Amino acid sequence: MTDAHAEARVLAEDGAAARPKRADALRNIEAIVDAATRLLAADPDASLNEIAKEAGVGRITLYGHFDSRATLLREVAERAIAHSEQELGEVDLAGDPREALGRLLEASWRLTHRFGALVIAASQALSPEQLRRAHDEPAARVRALLSRGREAGEFRDDVPIDWQLSVVQAILHGASAAVHRGEITAEDAPGLVGDTVLAALSVANSR
Repeated sequence: MTDAHAEARVLAEDGAAARPKRADALRNIEAIVDAATRLLAADPDASLNEIAKEAGVGRITLYGHFDSRATLLREVAERAIAHSEQELGEVDLAGDPREALGRLLEASWRLTHRFGALVIAASQALSPEQLRRAHDEPAARVRALLSRGREAGEFRDDVPIDWQLSVVQAILHGASAAVHRGEITAEDAPGLVGDTVLAALSVANSR
């Protein structure tokens, strides 16, 4: 066997051995990110030790992929933002503004409940611009629906629209907290959120 053939064989064998290791690394990364998302959504102060244990990996493995808590937080937050933007972007906002808002609230509720306190954790790692983008893009959808509903006479226009946005966000986060406290169920929450928001927004003679 020539030196070239021998070298090619060694490289091939090394590559074959490396591929499973790379797959394991990818699985570990996904396990860490998923574990961090779950724990940080419930407790923004969850430790790296807790995250590593939840992911089923050692602390050294975790640090091998994420060299600091801030690095992990950024990855988790950026994935959550991207996932949220994709889901909200798929909601049908056409037609009756009340019905469209109901669909958007249901999707927003699922995301709020899933990511919960992750927003607080993300504030420790993301730049002000990233945090503003994460907030502004979802809020713009709600604002557009509120504006359309106000013009159609479906939603109140005697209070500032920014206040209505704040009310919507407070109800979403309040429902998520109530589920965690056991006051309402996750199954009942979307309906309660929709009914409460629409009751707060609707004019007296609205449907």
